[in-house]
Amino acid sequence: MVGVTGRASSQTSSFFWIGFAILYTLSGTTSPFRVAPASFMASGHIAQCLGGILARRAGATVAVSGDLCLNGAQLVDGVRSLAAGLLERGVRPGDVVAVVGFNSIEYMELLLAIPYIGAIVAPLNYRWSFEEAVQALELVRPSAFIFDGAYSSWALRLMESQSFSSICLYVTIGDPVNIGQGANFVSVDHVKRSCRGTTEMEPVSAPRDVGLICFTSGTTGQPKGVAISHTSLIIQSLAKIAVVGYGEDDVYLHTAPLCHIGGISSCLAILMAGGCHVLIPKFDAKSAIKAIQEHKVTCFITVPTIMADLLSYSRKDKISGCGSVAKILNGGGRLSDELINGASHLFFNAAIFSAYGMTEACSSLTFMRMNNPEVEETKNQLTKQSEGVCVGKPSPHVEIRIGRDESNSTSSQMGKILTRGLHTMVGYWGNSTADTPESVRNGWLDTGDTGWIDRTGKLWLMGRQKGRIKSGGENVYPEEVLLILLVELVLSQHPGVAKAVVFGVPDSCLGEKIVACVSIRDDWRWVDATAEHQGEGKEVSAHILQEYCRIKNLSRFKVPRLYYHWSRPFPVTTTGKIKREELKAKVLACMQPRSSL
Repeated sequence: MVGVTGRASSQTSSFFWIGFAILYTLSGTTSPFRVAPASFMASGHIAQCLGGILARRAGATVAVSGDLCLNGAQLVDGVRSLAAGLLERGVRPGDVVAVVGFNSIEYMELLLAIPYIGAIVAPLNYRWSFEEAVQALELVRPSAFIFDGAYSSWALRLMESQSFSSICLYVTIGDPVNIGQGANFVSVDHVKRSCRGTTEMEPVSAPRDVGLICFTSGTTGQPKGVAISHTSLIIQSLAKIAVVGYGEDDVYLHTAPLCHIGGISSCLAILMAGGCHVLIPKFDAKSAIKAIQEHKVTCFITVPTIMADLLSYSRKDKISGCGSVAKILNGGGRLSDELINGASHLFFNAAIFSAYGMTEACSSLTFMRMNNPEVEETKNQLTKQSEGVCVGKPSPHVEIRIGRDESNSTSSQMGKILTRGLHTMVGYWGNSTADTPESVRNGWLDTGDTGWIDRTGKLWLMGRQKGRIKSGGENVYPEEVLLILLVELVLSQHPGVAKAVVFGVPDSCLGEKIVACVSIRDDWRWVDATAEHQGEGKEVSAHILQEYCRIKNLSRFKVPRLYYHWSRPFPVTTTGKIKREELKAKVLACMQPRSSL
């Protein structure tokens, strides 16, 4: 079992912040400097950050979106007025309020205003189809639906449907939208201005302390509503402050959507730290680089696809560097060496961190500094062991252990990655309550991932338990097939390969065969088994890649038996993760038997 730990260079600071977080959470203070009356509440609330903003940042700019700029007092007043307005319009403690829209100041206010009155905010993914959104809405049965004007058609269809009679309030983010007869929509701004009661009320909590229902993006199946408590959100946010080092002087660019746990938890961390928020509706590299340069952005979060887009745009636009950026937190997949090197040149003053986590654990479980000498030491260790990918050490509030099957008689250190602590979810939402899932036993949450812990306390990730492939009686995890160095996939280390994904297909002899789906770089040529090599040097084929895997000392049963050239963008989730099952289905539909070696 891994004990509570953090970065060695800031361990004392980390423990201070987490100790502060626990006191802050349990005391029910409205700001770090004032204790509220004992009758207030016995647990923490994410809206308590408003007291600190008002005390320290009342006259300072704390939110920018386009031409709109708010100071701390204006932001706090907006949240409290919105909360009071929603209460007057019938939203009650325990109610679920669904929200769909792009990043904006109003959206950020909603993330605080809805829980402020004891309701539960349920952000919907703006990239979903209406049918996908309906699946999520059927889970949570909201009493109110708040939407960006671009999703007015969703609101109209919900109003016309007899399946969502629970929705009594429809509110637009932005100007009211009058579409169709009988559409009684009001705007967030109107809800604020029409508030007749006092805004000097204290925050209250929903049953079981639930403040947020965050839907897992997943790679297959229907969305699950993960119920997350105020306590988990506070602990996670203050852990990010401790490990990444967010503070009042930071200017944070919202590159991640506020419907995703990564975007939500980082937003709350900056709110609690007292920093300034710069919001763009949704990520595109041009808008992000412009915002970084215009507002002197100091920090943001990425996934590998976001970082790749930033680097590609900066090269195309001949941008030499962005010196204001001091902190970058990456999640949703590891950055390759190429991306780390590119990021270190473009954001030359930035510390680059990588985080491993999941929605059910309220975002990040472990952190690792990517651009420092310790990474080189880890690379050397990985080259020798070929035992997965290092994802760093647990943050101070996280307890992790490796659970091995009792039936496993081997001496392997590898097993299920389990975690326990205040950061774990309340449960999956269903039937108007949060149910404890089968993945939680004796307080330990099964992450669904497999890995091991080294003697220094670092966690090494092998892959998904459900994603493992049985080849010749051996368990082979997809990430292990591809990973041999710290970040780069084995196949992607070949100079002609841009990206590779593996999965298993049924095989009568081995149980499953390992298939590699690869995309190649623009200046390289894919050679089919039936074609002839031209011997020009920039060629990739199944035979070449198989030999390359063997040169890299992959065990024979781990070397892919089948290879497929993928010439389109890989299907990905909204967080940049490969939709492995969707890709598998498409490849199997296209692949011919003669592509086998």
